[in-house]
Amino acid sequence: MGASRVLTDAVSCANYAVDEIQPAVVAKPASAEEVAEIVRFAALEKLALIPCGNRTKLAIGLPPSRYDIALDMTALNQIPHYDPGDLTLSADVGTPLAKLNALLLDHKQFLPLLVPWYSLSTLGGTIASGIDSPLRQFYGTARDFLIGAEFVDGTGHLCKSGGRVVKNVTGYDLHKLLISSLGSLAVITRLNFRTFPTPIAGSRGFVASFPNAEGAMALRRAIADSSLTPLTLDIVSPELAQIFATRTPAAPETAVFAGENRDAAQTSLPPIDDWFNPREWQLCAAFAGTTEVLDRYARELTLLSEKSRASSTAILGDTTRPAVWGRLRESLSMLLEASPATIIFKISVLPSHHAALFTNLQQIAARAVLPHALVARAGGTVYFALLPESVNEDTTTRLMQSITQIFVLVFATGGHSSLLFAPPALKQRTTARSKQLVASASSRLPANSRTDLIPGVAQMRRLKSAFDPQNIFAPGRFTGGI
Repeated sequence: MGASRVLTDAVSCANYAVDEIQPAVVAKPASAEEVAEIVRFAALEKLALIPCGNRTKLAIGLPPSRYDIALDMTALNQIPHYDPGDLTLSADVGTPLAKLNALLLDHKQFLPLLVPWYSLSTLGGTIASGIDSPLRQFYGTARDFLIGAEFVDGTGHLCKSGGRVVKNVTGYDLHKLLISSLGSLAVITRLNFRTFPTPIAGSRGFVASFPNAEGAMALRRAIADSSLTPLTLDIVSPELAQIFATRTPAAPETAVFAGENRDAAQTSLPPIDDWFNPREWQLCAAFAGTTEVLDRYARELTLLSEKSRASSTAILGDTTRPAVWGRLRESLSMLLEASPATIIFKISVLPSHHAALFTNLQQIAARAVLPHALVARAGGTVYFALLPESVNEDTTTRLMQSITQIFVLVFATGGHSSLLFAPPALKQRTTARSKQLVASASSRLPANSRTDLIPGVAQMRRLKSAFDPQNIFAPGRFTGGI
């Protein structure tokens, strides 16, 4: 590969640390064939490797049990296939999302992977981390428009799954297993997507404020029962609203939709004005269409919010919409910037359980005297954060108690929770505690029911063994949770 693409100095390796664990070497392959050669070498020498891009999401998941080689994939950044007429695209894994969408916007198309750290994120890191965006309300998640992939398995073989066309029915959808895998199954080298037309004409935003969560959820139900189909629909707690009102994301901002100034240098998001009430719960929506469609949305959303007894409403235009919408996209990055030891859960429950869930989460945080915040997607996903003001022995004890209680709470409601972000020491303690919780719950169930406590775990282990028989890909990096 050449010495310039193999780094061994301590400073370079420190930049690729995962939860304070540093690799011994950083390799920067420039082709899928070089990736395969490195994997074969790692398998022969029994070395563990972790693929990465711009490293904005390396803190997700558990610390690796071994970490010898950091595989920097950013040199694989070409777009070998794009057919605007067929709405299909193939791009190398290291391609920046912003660069990809800039190309698509020239053809009035885009890829709805508008995730945290958007201006810095690569395509492969976005897929491997499994982080979603507020646009999942309208477009779904990557699982809905990822149609194929090329990757290197644990034996160093170049593999393909799916294809370049939407109506590909050959074989299994193995490529969808790569979503949220954190690089633990294979090294992705290329991804194929179905693209989407950009929202036509113009886009607008809508914010309704409520003194309590029940009002925001009532409006969300009313919108869901109506004929309206907003692009985004999120509930924001007062604590997160306060962060929105007083902070700006550290990641630079770049143009996202058509009509925004793509020639300007990357800047910060505009500040939020007095139309946003940070002391209350917010229901935030975005919608797009012709002038007639925009006017209809504004009328009907205002009417529905009045029926739901909103304390205030605001219709956002081209200059004000990015202030809220950009912060919603960057919610996770802003939460991580808000505290020295932020802990963020991803919780999946039915939307009908959100009222009880919000109440119980707030009670858990209040008992531990921990600041907290949440954002809830209309489809059921909730991101809940604990935001301790300092890190010490007392704080750690209270955090561990709260983490345990949250896992038990979600497990009891039939949902799923995972710990996305946390300080490394807490991640390790949480993993041990979650295993104890599962063992305890399992012992109280009939023998024939115990394997269903965490659906899919046995299958996940078999898949890991099939893709990576020597366990060299990101060993131990599965996200923690029950």
